[in-house]
Amino acid sequence: MLGIKDEEFIRGKVPMTKEEVRVLSISKLRPEKNAIIYDIGAGTGSVSIEMALLDSSIVVYAIERNEEAISLMKANKEKFGCDNMHIVHACAPDGLDSLPSPTHVFIGGSQGRLEEILDCLYKKNASCKVVMNAITMESIAQTHHILSTLPVCEPDLVQVQVSRVKEVGRYHMMKANNPVYIVSFRFRESV
Repeated sequence: MLGIKDEEFIRGKVPMTKEEVRVLSISKLRPEKNAIIYDIGAGTGSVSIEMALLDSSIVVYAIERNEEAISLMKANKEKFGCDNMHIVHACAPDGLDSLPSPTHVFIGGSQGRLEEILDCLYKKNASCKVVMNAITMESIAQTHHILSTLPVCEPDLVQVQVSRVKEVGRYHMMKANNPVYIVSFRFRESV
């Protein structure tokens, strides 16, 4: 079941994909039994853990470069008992060559190497499903460029903004999180 509360994850100063965005992103990815999933820029591992808990036949590779994030991921992996989740300490696309070909890929962060990552993924599986989250205008612009130049099909782009109620004295106000763009597509073999 999707939708682990954010508070359940062990966190530090590492960014984490928030609950509602996690659920929508995984829903767009549509992982199936026996899927091989990459979570690139895995941060605390929240997306990896949610996907690993969907089915024990799913294998998730959580790729992350940040040392603090790796420690948090290990702690979260242990807390949630995700034996089908493997942590890869690398800055993608480095570290992807030795992994099995993915059927599904979630990209939460790319460190400015998005085109390199997508080129690598296309070479590994020219029909894998990809979902990316973008927050910055630069990422959105790069995503638009990629969708118009790479061989993709079934492109989908949605923007999500979640607000939560916060108490202010005896009143309740909505406090907005940053809007997030969720981009999904499937690679297609070029003709």
